Amino acid sequence: MTRPATSRTVPSLLVLLAVLLAGALACDSLYEGSVDDDVLRKMEPGQVPTADLILLVERVHDLVEPERGGNAIAIQGDRILAVTDRVGVLRFRGAATRIREYPGAHAFPGLVDAHGHLLGLGASLEELALGDLRDLHDLVARVAATAASRPKGSWILGRGWDQNRWPDKAMPDHHELSLAVPDHPVLLTRVDGHAVLANAKALALAGIDARTPDPDGGRILRDGAGEPTGVLVDYATSLVARLVPPTGLERVDARLLAAQEHLLSLGLTRVHDAGIGPIVRRRLEALRDAGAWTLGVYGMLTPPAGGLPDLDESPPEALLRFRAVKLYADGALGSRGAALLAPYADEPGTSGLLVTPPEELLARIREARAKGYQPCVHAIGDRANRIVLEAYREVYGAGLAKARPRIEHVQVLAPEDLEAFPATGVVASMQPTHLTSDMPWAPARLGPARIAGAYAFRTLADAGAPLAFGSDFPVEPASPFEGLFAAVTTVPPRDPRGAPLRPDQRMPRLGALRAFVLGPAFAAFEEDVRGRVRGGWVADLTIVDRDLVTVPDEALLGTLVLATVVAGRLAWEPAGAGGVLSPAGTATRSGPRGPGSG
Repeated sequence: MTRPATSRTVPSLLVLLAVLLAGALACDSLYEGSVDDDVLRKMEPGQVPTADLILLVERVHDLVEPERGGNAIAIQGDRILAVTDRVGVLRFRGAATRIREYPGAHAFPGLVDAHGHLLGLGASLEELALGDLRDLHDLVARVAATAASRPKGSWILGRGWDQNRWPDKAMPDHHELSLAVPDHPVLLTRVDGHAVLANAKALALAGIDARTPDPDGGRILRDGAGEPTGVLVDYATSLVARLVPPTGLERVDARLLAAQEHLLSLGLTRVHDAGIGPIVRRRLEALRDAGAWTLGVYGMLTPPAGGLPDLDESPPEALLRFRAVKLYADGALGSRGAALLAPYADEPGTSGLLVTPPEELLARIREARAKGYQPCVHAIGDRANRIVLEAYREVYGAGLAKARPRIEHVQVLAPEDLEAFPATGVVASMQPTHLTSDMPWAPARLGPARIAGAYAFRTLADAGAPLAFGSDFPVEPASPFEGLFAAVTTVPPRDPRGAPLRPDQRMPRLGALRAFVLGPAFAAFEEDVRGRVRGGWVADLTIVDRDLVTVPDEALLGTLVLATVVAGRLAWEPAGAGGVLSPAGTATRSGPRGPGSG
């Protein structure tokens, strides 16, 4: 005999009610501790805020309080409402709430690159890529093949060559290139951005010959007869670069958007752009206003000739902020432009270049302070770093640590400066992949005595120096996972099973993660609103397929980004990402998502 329907359903209803009651009790206890005080104060008695977006993952990670846990995040607007569990989070669900589930995923506070170049990255994605070349012959062949499909007289631009990866490690000269490509001006930027190789056509257009003097802060490399080799270093690069036709605004926008898409796909929620001119600033603001710009940017302005503009007063939670200024002390180590206290071990005739005279650099730092800007000075060699530290001490005095001025790169420090640096409070903005790219040849360039003060991020961190990690893209790959791997192993990501190059500088995993999250937030005066996954903080999140704290080192390199959330907005997901629960609760499939979606 068939039983009445009620006799079957009543026990099920009782079970369901028990589950819902347990969930309500659970979310009461979690809710009080996970929504920030400001939200609670603004709520009417009995009022519960409604989330715009709920994210369900395997685990939520807060790098300040790793034990907090949770596997559900409720977001309203650009802020996190609560971090709780899958039952408790339902308290924040409303009719229009979107629920997104990532099975097996781990949600981290948004990863940040503390030093990169947006426009340069966008340009590198469309110019000739030269980083994989085996030698000068490969370079010539690639450029010649490109020139064959371009109209005569048009410029051929490329980036990424590095003579230190070639068998003879010698700087190239233009002769082979000029014979292969005589009818196109060619300008090929070295990987570090501080040197170029120009062919004879480009040199002739610029009027560069044996009689051309080195410009201030620059160097024209010459052969034994005094003729230019085609390699121009630091400010000498402008002698040719100024002839390249200017990039139109549409092309600028396209390059910025290409860079944004690339960075969001890597899980980066914010970047510190180290050198923004007025045109790029205006285009970023226009793209933001049009709803096309999603990526967070902390901008370091390139000082215009007429002096710095009034300070941007945008609050720390703003998507775009321009309250820093980028200055230069010296060049780069790879092109022997880094300013050293003693000559290069492999070229005793030079000690590098000061691209800005010390008295001018001091004046610019004073101007930055007077205008309220944070100075961020590029310094690589030990002489350049000492000059910047002395200038900061003179300008800021007892207020040095509070002002948080930055040194970008901090690649080589003299022993006494390495010891004194942490106590100054100056922010060390460093790039772990510079260590792994440079150490195969840096000892020969610097000599054994100087290596202890080179790429010493672990030494600085252990002594308490504020540390912010980045990549210097497009000089290095922008992947934060390559940066993490380099920081915790000092092994090149392109050779992950190789030997550590500086085992004494290996960072603990949590310390390296914090340097890609909390360090940049502190370096940008944003530590009270960014860098945490907890109620009240800006909802910048990187969602990946593995636990970045516990996976084996090599597994960091295989990390898959499942979603990038910027200011509460689902800014990026891979094409064909899994199911989305609609407001009605039915599963759907999401299509490709990119900047501006969600």
